[in-house]
Amino acid sequence: MAVITDAKARNIKPESTAIPHGGVTGLALHPTKTKGRGKWVLRYVSPVSGKRRNTGLGSYPEVGVAEAAKRAIAMRVMLSEGKDPLAEKALEEEAVKAPTFQEAAEILHKDLLPGWKNPKHGQQWINTLTEYVFPKLGSKLLAEIQPADVAEVLKPIWLEKAETASRVKQRIHTVMAWGWAHGHCQSNPVDVVTHLLPQQPGKAVRTQHHPAMPWGKIPAFVQEHLRTKDRVDVSRRLLEFVILTACRSGEARGMTWSEVDWKNAVWIIPAERMKAKLVHRVPLSPRALQILEEQRYQHERLVFPSVRVRGELSDMAITALLRRLKVESDVPGRVATAHGFRSSFRDWCSEQGYSRDLAERSLAHTIKDRVEAAYHRTDLLEQRRDLMDTWAAFITKDGVATRAK
Repeated sequence: MAVITDAKARNIKPESTAIPHGGVTGLALHPTKTKGRGKWVLRYVSPVSGKRRNTGLGSYPEVGVAEAAKRAIAMRVMLSEGKDPLAEKALEEEAVKAPTFQEAAEILHKDLLPGWKNPKHGQQWINTLTEYVFPKLGSKLLAEIQPADVAEVLKPIWLEKAETASRVKQRIHTVMAWGWAHGHCQSNPVDVVTHLLPQQPGKAVRTQHHPAMPWGKIPAFVQEHLRTKDRVDVSRRLLEFVILTACRSGEARGMTWSEVDWKNAVWIIPAERMKAKLVHRVPLSPRALQILEEQRYQHERLVFPSVRVRGELSDMAITALLRRLKVESDVPGRVATAHGFRSSFRDWCSEQGYSRDLAERSLAHTIKDRVEAAYHRTDLLEQRRDLMDTWAAFITKDGVATRAK
């Protein structure tokens, strides 16, 4: 078959049939409504789907005969490699479509605006980003945004407008969480941005709802008072288990053997026993598993049963123990509480540089921002396992738990 010439291409008419190129299989010049103009089309069978497909290679005369052949040959090479040119093009276009921060925020806002009971609240959400964030971060791709970029946005209002700054920070975090959920970025820079900002007024002294033992004193306390061999009882084992797992004391007191997944070293707390009414998986460190082994055969159903009533321990069991031991807390004149050890764990996580997200999930805290919560689809179990093993190693300091962070 002869190769199409420029003269023949220039004379193509609207009523003409498609003219085969001749030099490349499947390539032809199709007529348009204007004489002397056409569009190049390559017809092929997809090696992926097995279906016949057409792909455009440009318009004639802007794309000449030789250039059309060059483009078609390149696609034929892709086909010989088992690739579908149209599918590859779609992937490239998708990569190009990675949104900027402003585009992501606007997509997210539009998606979730109907969920706000008060439309004014939804408008305020986007307005704060428009005023404070878009001028500096709006044009950046999500993957390009670093903690320092977020800090630069927040610094001008961090001290003077602390409440507004906190809201802006939370909304930036929500947009970045959306980006992470959709594969547009690999991390959330807002998780560590607080380390780049000064202490806000009014937050220098944190309100203590539950007197807590300073985390640095916990290892000595555990060794001296909870693991002394001649004074081991169910209350002491329970308290150490509560500290190791950072759980609520009520969750541990009601723990049953059916909730223990020995094979995967996981404690699965059913939704009905959780404050948030959601199933919570707790990775068990080697020392936590050792405590469970020590409690085996004490009761057919309960892990930490009351020796006296052979039922569930009272909610005063740990409180009474802490009072007897006169355990000091960070609140002068008050004894540390069982719940306070969760605060100690949270402070330790921050000091060790663990992300807010990881620490909050370990504590089974609900995400108050419903926009952010909508995009959290994993409980990060394996990441939390490393965290809890490191926490256990810090507490025990005896080589039982050795996994590194």
